[in-house]
Amino acid sequence: MSSTLIAEQLLNGLQFGLMLFLIAAGLTLVFGILDILNVAHGSLYMAGAYVAAQTMQVTQSFIAAVVVAAVVTGLVGLVLELVLIRKLVIRDHLAQVLGTFAVILIANDVVKMIWGPAPMMMSMPSALSGPVQLLPDLLYPAYRLLIIAVGLAAALGLYLFVTRTRAGVLVRAGASNRQMATLMGVRVPLLFLGVFVLGAMLAALAGALLGPVTAIQTGMGEQILILVLVCIVIGGIGSMRGAFVGALLVGFVDTAGRAFLPSLLKVFFSPAVASSVGPTLAALSIYILMAVVLVFRPSGLFPARG
Repeated sequence: MSSTLIAEQLLNGLQFGLMLFLIAAGLTLVFGILDILNVAHGSLYMAGAYVAAQTMQVTQSFIAAVVVAAVVTGLVGLVLELVLIRKLVIRDHLAQVLGTFAVILIANDVVKMIWGPAPMMMSMPSALSGPVQLLPDLLYPAYRLLIIAVGLAAALGLYLFVTRTRAGVLVRAGASNRQMATLMGVRVPLLFLGVFVLGAMLAALAGALLGPVTAIQTGMGEQILILVLVCIVIGGIGSMRGAFVGALLVGFVDTAGRAFLPSLLKVFFSPAVASSVGPTLAALSIYILMAVVLVFRPSGLFPARG
């Protein structure tokens, strides 16, 4: 097992983990601040990917595709919050799950009506289609480096927003004591609307960035949502720091399992057994990680205060 392969898989895990964090951050903001279990968050990720692919076909501009996807999905999130989420705030979590699950079914049918049931492809920007030489014997795709850079920038921006800005202070105040914040003049409904729209735009950003490297298809939101929920449970529900750490752990474990586990099993078992069992164990690795974390830290690695 060469050091070049290990370095390449570490970068792959970092890239995958940061994209999971973009989705998990929006879901964490919504649940940690609004106390809403929005299982339709993956549908916003799907919407971002489809809108980005459509915009890319029309404009041939990747930047325009990302911006339009974020704006359009943000508007969808705004309508969703005003029409449904605001009414679910006063309901229990079961009603929230059922209400937002209905959005998943509607979103999948709307996508089929607009773009059809066949998967949609999104072309990669030509300037980033080649590799970059990071080390003498390590070539890494330039586009994946862009994803890593955007993910790190988004994580830093979210941290600064929550901890260093007046809006972040108001958001934390509204989440801590909504009634007191309202009495002090904070327009809490408007503030929470902004938080929900921000979460929708982060999900769309992840969908637009992953569009060129993954299949854009109906139901892709539910597939990624399961991994995102694992990230949140591992890190601690409602904790932004926990979502970041959990997403990176899931990204590294999932990538390393798929890359190295089949080869490792060949040391102890026959190639036929290793080839059949390895991928299955690799797919289970993140759930095993979640189970281990919950045994020792039932609230996650970094549970939210209170």
